[in-house]
Parts: sequence; structure tokens; C-alpha cells
Amino acid sequence: MRLRGTAQQLFEKYLQLGRDATGAGDRVMAESYFQHAEHYFRILNAMAQAAQQANPGPRRQHSGDGSDQGDPQGEAEVQGHMNGQSQGYDDGADQAEQREIVQ
Repeated sequence: MRLRGTAQQLFEKYLQLGRDATGAGDRVMAESYFQHAEHYFRILNAMAQAAQQANPGPRRQHSGDGSDQGDPQGEAEVQGHMNGQSQGYDDGADQAEQREIVQ
């Protein structure tokens, strides 16, 4: 399967797919999509850090509209998910439980 789009577009795509799966009650697919979104979120942060190191100038403030790639829209949702604070469901499952997703 070939993915098309920028890291920002793929991040937003997987974030929305995760939200949709959560809304549909499919927690396994939601987890998978949020993990994919997290991957692209980390890529965006790495790109922003590399750009900042290559061009050390005054820092830009986040405008709040999702246009700053160093702080993409949906960051709070991904950060909450990465910290084990699931968005949209709470089944009381053990957070330390390891899950393996086979593709």
C-alpha cells in the first residue's frame, strides 16, 4: 500500500480515522489509527526541530489555526493518547497491557 501526501496530511488523516473509529465503538482500530497519527506527529516534530536548528532565528508563536507544523492541530489529542489518556472511551482496561496489531 502506498501512502500519498505530506506528513501533516497523513497525521490529520489518521487522527480523523481514529476519531471516527472511536465514535463507531471500534477501539482496536482507533488505537491503530492513533498510533499511526503519533508516528506522523513525531515526524512533524523532528522536521520542525531540524528546521529550527538549520535556521536559528526568532521563534514563531503558534497561531492556533493548525498552520504551524511544529504544533499541528490535534497535538493535545495525540499527546493525551500517548500519555494513556484515551479520547472517547474508558473501559477500565489495564494500561500496561501489551497489544499487538497484525497487518
